Amino acid sequence: MAGQIPGPNASYILLGTVVRPHGLRGELKVRPWTERPENIRQYRRLYLAPDSAADMIACTNAGTRVSGDTVILRLLECTDRTRAEQLVGLHVWLSAADLPPAEEGEWYLHDLIGKQARTAAGEVIGIITGVVSSKAQDMFVLRNGDEEFLIPAVRAFIAAMDEQGIVLDLPPGLLEINR
Repeated sequence: MAGQIPGPNASYILLGTVVRPHGLRGELKVRPWTERPENIRQYRRLYLAPDSAADMIACTNAGTRVSGDTVILRLLECTDRTRAEQLVGLHVWLSAADLPPAEEGEWYLHDLIGKQARTAAGEVIGIITGVVSSKAQDMFVLRNGDEEFLIPAVRAFIAAMDEQGIVLDLPPGLLEINR
């Protein structure tokens, strides 16, 4: 299951998906869609909803711990297993305003949506229209007219970034196999 990260006009960032209750006291087992799931513990206000356009349930993070490849999340508003079962399948969102500023030389993937992607030779590949997040890796969704490409959103492929967009240094044949 992959989550679509909202674009630059969206005000929420996808952190994970509630996969099941954990225990009897209302804790939630969450599949994280973030590179550093341990960072979820620093966000006090979280939102639950099936997608970023739906009515969001504002929640208070009362405790978070990483357990293997999942996050155990305790919310003040969820105090028993019955309520936790009702939240299964909802996504955990964070207001983009609550993100810490990106470090020097770093960026948030959602900030790249709407930017132009081009090769090191200057050839325009397309516009980044989204980022598909999965357990394996994040993928840029690039659109150029009727063509759509999925390109791994890995640092090794990003040669440079400026206000207009990003320069990608892709292995030969990658565009052809990702159409």
